[in-house]
Amino acid sequence: MPNTYTQLYIHCVFAVKYRLAVIESSWEEDLHKYITGIVQNNGHKMLAINSATDHLHIFIGLDPQQSISEMMRLVKGDSSEFINKSGFTKRKFQWQRGYGAFSNSKSQIDGVVKYIGNQKQHHLKKSFRDEYLEILKHYAVEYDEEYLFSDLLD
Repeated sequence: MPNTYTQLYIHCVFAVKYRLAVIESSWEEDLHKYITGIVQNNGHKMLAINSATDHLHIFIGLDPQQSISEMMRLVKGDSSEFINKSGFTKRKFQWQRGYGAFSNSKSQIDGVVKYIGNQKQHHLKKSFRDEYLEILKHYAVEYDEEYLFSDLLD
C-alpha cells in the first residue's frame, strides 16, 4: 500500500501442549528452518528463532498486512503438521493453545536477539513458567494464572 511505513518488531513465545519436553536437538534445526519459511513466505522478516525442549521463541519484523493472530495460527498449525508428518515425536505433537506476543522498539533488537539465542543456557537455571511470568511482568501484561500454559497432566 503506497505511503504506508511501519517498523513493527514482535517477540512471540509459545509452548508445546502440556509443556511436554519433546523438542529434541536432533530435529530442532529443521523445525526452526520450517518455521522461518512460514514467517518469510507470509511477508515477515525472521530476526531470531530458538527453542528449549518445551517451548519456542520467534522474533520477527511484522508485515502489517497480516495480523499476529493469523501469522501465529499458520506458524503453529503448519509446524505441528510438519513435526507429525516427519515422525519426530512418538505421540501426536501439538502446540498449546495461546501464545505471548510482545512489541519491541528498534533499540531493543540486539537485546532480544541475544536473549532468544541464549535459551539453552537460560533454561539450565530457570523453568519456562518462571521465564514466561518474568516476560509478562516485564511488559506489564495483566494475566490470570488460570489461563497460563497448562502443566503436565501426569
